[in-house]
Amino acid sequence: MTDPLPSLRSLARGYADGSLSPVDVTETCLARIDALDDKLGAFQVVYAGEARDAAAAAAAAIRTGHRVGPFHGVPFALKDIIDLEGRVTTGGSKAYADRISPTTATIARRLLGAGGILLGKTKTVEFAFGGWGNNQHMGTPWNPWDDRVHRAPGGSSSGSAVAVAARLAACAVGTDTGGSVRLPAAWCGITGLKVTEGQLPTDGILPLSHTLDTPGPLARSVDDARIMYRVMAGVEGHVIDHELAGSSGTASRPWRLGCLIDAERAAVAPDVLARYDATLDTLVAAGAQIAPLALPISFAEVLSKSSIISHAEAYVHHGALFEAGTALHDEAVRERVLAGRDARAEPYVRALVDRPALTSAYVRSLEGCDALLTPTTTTVAPVVEGLDQTVTPAHFTRVVNYLGLCALSLPCGLTDEGLPAGIQVVGRPHEEQLVCAIGEHVENLLGPLPMPVLAS
Repeated sequence: MTDPLPSLRSLARGYADGSLSPVDVTETCLARIDALDDKLGAFQVVYAGEARDAAAAAAAAIRTGHRVGPFHGVPFALKDIIDLEGRVTTGGSKAYADRISPTTATIARRLLGAGGILLGKTKTVEFAFGGWGNNQHMGTPWNPWDDRVHRAPGGSSSGSAVAVAARLAACAVGTDTGGSVRLPAAWCGITGLKVTEGQLPTDGILPLSHTLDTPGPLARSVDDARIMYRVMAGVEGHVIDHELAGSSGTASRPWRLGCLIDAERAAVAPDVLARYDATLDTLVAAGAQIAPLALPISFAEVLSKSSIISHAEAYVHHGALFEAGTALHDEAVRERVLAGRDARAEPYVRALVDRPALTSAYVRSLEGCDALLTPTTTTVAPVVEGLDQTVTPAHFTRVVNYLGLCALSLPCGLTDEGLPAGIQVVGRPHEEQLVCAIGEHVENLLGPLPMPVLAS
């Protein structure tokens, strides 16, 4: 089947030469939402009328020479923890079903100001506190790679990832506190970029952990994620156009990359490990130099330190709400939030104080290396029924948040079961351009995934 949604570059070219129209592309998205979202459950709310009005305005502006940049006319979705003034933002919580946003988040304002067409808000784990994608009261989106069994979409940006994977939206915004952009990207077979801490503003986004929270793009390719990130960062459209025109979008040098040491490989399921190793072999055959890289702190140690911070801060932000109304809340999320009730000052402060030194040690460990490659998740998307939520799928992702790094997740093929596996490119702080270049090289070598079964 022909892909119903072109890439962001292709949309821009098609709008420029008149072969595509924002009106038609938006109608394609809305028609797919109507046809598929009853099953997929990606959207919390759809703004169909407003999207049509914005598409007509974008078409007129582009036609009359008032194009503002490569995001003009792009239909996108927002995770429902991101505020739009005057609109309901539920945060995935039944307790916030009627909460009216007091303001518009800066990243949302930038995407709209760049001409983006907002299709609606996507579902999320309650207050973004969970990596599986489950939501007891508001609904768990259906992973589009299995039409028979309800598999986890990944979280907490569950609806955003499902919407992009199923071609309900050209791209979407997620947030990432311990992997919440990259985990759903991996399980839904798309690309997710976690940017360096502080690189994107978090105002107007319901907090989970103010230390670790980071918004980021979910897209179908590295190039799309890169364009979206630059818009979210406030870069003007003509600057992004110039960047795109001056870049071939491909890597031109052999990469020097780190991979998992043997002790860390034991955590990975055989089917995911097979895709990871096959990707490394493909890179080596294309000229990359790859060697095991020991980190200054193990992934398991990071899980502990990251949890201390996220649980304590989640309780500060949401504890009173969860103490007051247990029936309104997801039971698994309630347990996580209330776990921060008795957080002690010493381990919390120690986890914060240790961060700069450990980040410096990580940067030193990468000397002579362009980036570290890990599997994004240890398994493929599990079945929702009976899922054990007391463990975390964020084994390889939390290190990036804890150390304030940047990282990219992209697909590295399908397992024998026909489910996507993801590979994570972890870089130093402020090396988004580098991790995207490496990711694009991987993408070019492996080729695109087929469309998910529930998108065809």
